[in-house]
Amino acid sequence: MDGESLDIKQEKIERLKELLPEVFTEEKIDWEKLKATLGEDVEFKNERYVLNWAGKSDAFRVLQTPTTATLAPDRDESVNFDDTENVFIEGENLEVLKVLQKSYFGKIKMIYIDPPYNTGNDNFIYPDRFSETKEEYLGRIGDKDEAGYMTREGLFRKNSKDSGHYHSNWLSMMYPRLFLARNLLRDDGIIFVSIDDNEVHNLRLLMNEVFGEENFRNSIIIKRGAKSVQAQFDTWDKLGNGYETVLFYTKNSNYRFLQRERQLKEVKDSGWNNHWRGTNRPTMRYELFGKTPDTGQWRWSKERSYKAIENYKAMLRELGETENTIQQADIDKWYKGKVTDMETDIDLLRLSKNGKPEHYIAPTETQLLNDVWFDFPPNSSSVLKKLFEKKIFDNPKPLSLIQRVLDFGSDDIILDFFSGSATTAHAVLDLNKQDNGARKFICVQLPEKCDEKSEAFKAGYKTIADIGKERIRRVIKKIKEDDKSKLPFEKSKQDLGFKVFKLQPSNFKIWQGDGIENGRQLEKHLQLHLDSIKKDASEEYMLYELLLKSGRDLNSKIENTDNYYRINDGEMVIAISKIDEKIVDSILEDKPQIFITLDKLFENNDQLKTNTALQMKDAGIEFKVV
Repeated sequence: MDGESLDIKQEKIERLKELLPEVFTEEKIDWEKLKATLGEDVEFKNERYVLNWAGKSDAFRVLQTPTTATLAPDRDESVNFDDTENVFIEGENLEVLKVLQKSYFGKIKMIYIDPPYNTGNDNFIYPDRFSETKEEYLGRIGDKDEAGYMTREGLFRKNSKDSGHYHSNWLSMMYPRLFLARNLLRDDGIIFVSIDDNEVHNLRLLMNEVFGEENFRNSIIIKRGAKSVQAQFDTWDKLGNGYETVLFYTKNSNYRFLQRERQLKEVKDSGWNNHWRGTNRPTMRYELFGKTPDTGQWRWSKERSYKAIENYKAMLRELGETENTIQQADIDKWYKGKVTDMETDIDLLRLSKNGKPEHYIAPTETQLLNDVWFDFPPNSSSVLKKLFEKKIFDNPKPLSLIQRVLDFGSDDIILDFFSGSATTAHAVLDLNKQDNGARKFICVQLPEKCDEKSEAFKAGYKTIADIGKERIRRVIKKIKEDDKSKLPFEKSKQDLGFKVFKLQPSNFKIWQGDGIENGRQLEKHLQLHLDSIKKDASEEYMLYELLLKSGRDLNSKIENTDNYYRINDGEMVIAISKIDEKIVDSILEDKPQIFITLDKLFENNDQLKTNTALQMKDAGIEFKVV
């Protein structure tokens, strides 16, 4: 009882909703739909099949607004920074996706994301203050408390179901992010998005618009926690109780993927690797042990197979066996499936259920994924709890789910820009360990402050991003510890590290002349920009910003000479600390495609600047001054 009299207007609206639910959009009456429903001849505005919502045009403007932000390396929080190609980025993902556009455009093989499900209790960023300036927006998302952590005030907004724009707010949040993500995918790129029934209908329409309806591949139902086959069907009607959906799209409708599902439970139960890949590559049909496949093909290249044989012989020597243990008769037996008790970690000699060597690929048909996936643990928190030795994060994604998704990609870059507790990074590292893969991850997570009452905060983790970074470190540590008990040739050759970068404003002063109204203001503004570099800008920070904004990725090869940085074996040269005639001559000898330097290095030496520009032009080298 709230003590208020009956709201007659609301009562009528509720009764109308019961009779005509089709005329309501986000809890408000669509008057055109109402008239049409009552039989009036209504001409709908811009009548066509289209997904529309309140604020869509503003969301598109947010998408189109460029960013001047950059990414700053944090070596202290990284593992094996100089040699790893894995990346963890701490920052607001819309701005991060914009920062990555030049350097990763068309380079990402797979994207997996688990965005907010819009349950009515979600706090997330959406562009709802369209009257504010870009500077006000950047200031708002950059708000930090005294300890340097992002605050929730102004950054996150609860999207309550009581809001008149409940669905629109979520769509406005997702639209620009999906659009920018699509830009990053390769032509043969694929994307998986987890969602529940609150927004699955809108997400499907939104992804049809962004990726194209023709690129829809499947809608996969995920059932978690069923302890038996019967239990799976007994609870089928309980949507929202352990059920989610994964939408699967490709970037190019002509791309044909091959089924590569890992039957993880079957592998565990049987002890045999049942990981088959269907391809058609004649170069993978070669003679090995006197056998050449008539149909299908070898899984590995000839060189890799021969290397595996050498590894196997090395293992035999370690065990005191002789190298001639491998005999043609044994190979014949393996083909016939008569030897089933040989257990070895060498994939080349491991048998599949049908008795053929595991690295033989049976010919398969191209097909879609299964529509329903059941085999996921009832409590996905247990993996994380075991890793941290306490409950540290609520409702992480099942590791086995992400691994199953990743197995449809290849040894390329996987992006997750709603990283959470970094399950995707964990899955990449663990899957690479299992199959000697070379997958690389880019994970993006906002440094959202942990609730002070949470176990994570009590354990010393200030932000969600801190949890993700620590999880990756612990996974790497565990893999290294597991390697200690293995023979030398069995040890992991994978990339066991990750670079940490943090979103921050540009290291260079940005010219903002919109507010200049007179000559005095212009003169003052010019004085401020005599030196284009901000006071707190470090040389390494500037280096990575120039790399990103020149279209080079975060794993570019960097060689630090005495006077300048050589990028990707001299493809580009960046001079940040000094410049003179000798340095210019040295750069000309290096013959890079691009030379970038700072304007302040030519201070009081206009002649050197002019001569450098002319010499670079004559040598066919693109010359840029910042």
